[in-house]
Amino acid sequence: METASTAPVTEDSIKRLVHTFYGRVRKDELIGPIFNSQIEDWDEHLAKLCDFWSSMILRTGRYQGRPMRPHLMLPLEGEHFDRWLDLFEATAREVFHEDIAAVFIDRARRIADSFEMGVKGQQGVFYTPRHVNRPL
Repeated sequence: METASTAPVTEDSIKRLVHTFYGRVRKDELIGPIFNSQIEDWDEHLAKLCDFWSSMILRTGRYQGRPMRPHLMLPLEGEHFDRWLDLFEATAREVFHEDIAAVFIDRARRIADSFEMGVKGQQGVFYTPRHVNRPL
């Protein structure tokens, strides 16, 4: 197994993160079935996710989508967001040095909270963000 890189973030390192992470998501017993039932073309989806993270971290502006909308249609509960974050955080720590991983993890937590808030809002439930302040 490769060790976390201390090199700056590159398109290749983002691709490694995204592909490794979603490989784990697809195999996960809790969230894998949800993603696998919704995504028809994984190659296209992974490319879109690489664009998303490139835009988030490297500010390339390649991602122009609206990621919240598709997630509002999914049967997601708090445990799904928690599992997504657990897998993401572990993968980020494997791919990147702790300082860089922390940047990805912070963004992922904010995304998870935002998406969970959106899903709960659709359900008419009040949601208090809970992931952003989780200990690293």
